[in-house]
Amino acid sequence: MNFKQIFLLLVSLSMLSFGLPKSIQKKVDKEIKEVFDLETFEFKAKVISKDVASTLPASFGEDNLFSIKSKGKLLGYAYVAKAPSKTDEFDYLVLLDKDLIVLKTKVLIYREDYGGEIGSKRWLKQFVGKTQNDELRYNDNIMAISGATISVRSMTNAMNNLLASLKILHKKQLL
Repeated sequence: MNFKQIFLLLVSLSMLSFGLPKSIQKKVDKEIKEVFDLETFEFKAKVISKDVASTLPASFGEDNLFSIKSKGKLLGYAYVAKAPSKTDEFDYLVLLDKDLIVLKTKVLIYREDYGGEIGSKRWLKQFVGKTQNDELRYNDNIMAISGATISVRSMTNAMNNLLASLKILHKKQLL
């Protein structure tokens, strides 16, 4: 390869988008700064091999589990994913401490006319403090929301899948 080809290859690679879309990354950064009380931090993808990821209840790709570090010290993790609503999907964030305890959940983008109440801080607080050993049950230890039944069940299932996956990853010493 000559210099021109290498240069074009590097420019092409730099134009590719890695990680989260900018609109979501901005919201994630804001939540991390607030929850961990930081201004600067290192946000790095934690890649789970495809072999392991295929055995997990939650979906893990190359761009949805991230470690959060400050001054070289691990503070926790961020998990960003989508869950189904009635006719579309919504994006959500789960922030975990280094011991995999849920610090915060947030609905980042909700795309339906109804059911957006699952994005309320009051409702999402139910997940704070949950660990890999917890099992969440709709209408038992997770409150229902009138008019948002599908989204409530979807978020509850997504959180259960994440917690079960964290348990497996922790057992395999991958987290």
